Amino acid sequence: MSLGPSRGAAMVLKGTFSFSATPKGGKKITDSYQIEITIPAAFPRVLPSAKENGEKIPRNGKYHVNSDKTLCLGSPLRLLHKIAINPTLVGFAENCLVPYLYAVSNKLQNGEEFPFGELAHGEKGIIEDYLGIFRFKTRSQVNNALILLGTKRRIANKQPCPCECGRRLGGCPFHRTLNDYRKMTSRSWFKTHQNNLGAGM
Repeated sequence: MSLGPSRGAAMVLKGTFSFSATPKGGKKITDSYQIEITIPAAFPRVLPSAKENGEKIPRNGKYHVNSDKTLCLGSPLRLLHKIAINPTLVGFAENCLVPYLYAVSNKLQNGEEFPFGELAHGEKGIIEDYLGIFRFKTRSQVNNALILLGTKRRIANKQPCPCECGRRLGGCPFHRTLNDYRKMTSRSWFKTHQNNLGAGM
C-alpha cells in the first residue's frame, strides 16, 4: 500500500492489501483486496475508515458494505476497544480489517456465513451490539450510557446509573466499564455518536 492524497488533516493509504489468516478452528485463507484506508489525525482516538475499491466484494447488501463503499467492520465501540488493544495502524489492520476480509473471503470462496457472527446493518446492529457489550436490556439504557460518556466524569457520577440498579453511577460497579471507554476517545466523540444514534431512538 502507498500514501494517497491527504484529505484535510487525514492521511490516506491505498493499494493492494494482502493477508493470510487462520482463526482458531477455521480454514487458512490467503487473499488480497484493493483497499483505501483513511486515518484521521486524531487516530487512535478517532476511528479510521476503509473502502474496497476493486468491486471484488459484492454490493448486494450481504457483505456489509455501506453506500459510500466504506466497509462495516463492526460497531464503533467494539472497534475502539479492539484498537485500544494495539493502538497502531498494524493493530487496526490485524484486529479490525483482517477479520472482516477473512469473513468475506470465506463466504466468497466457501459459501460459508461470517464465522465471527453478524450484526444487523446500520443503527439496529450497533444498538444490538451495545446491548451485549453493556449487558443491558433496553435501547434507553444504551442511550443513557452514551449520554454519561459524553458528560464530565464528576457530573456523570452523580447521575442515576444506566444499568437501572437505583444507585448513582459513581456508586455502582458499572462506572468502571464506562471509565474504560472514556480512556479510548473524547467526550465530544461520545456526544456526537449519541446524538446520531439518539435520533433513531
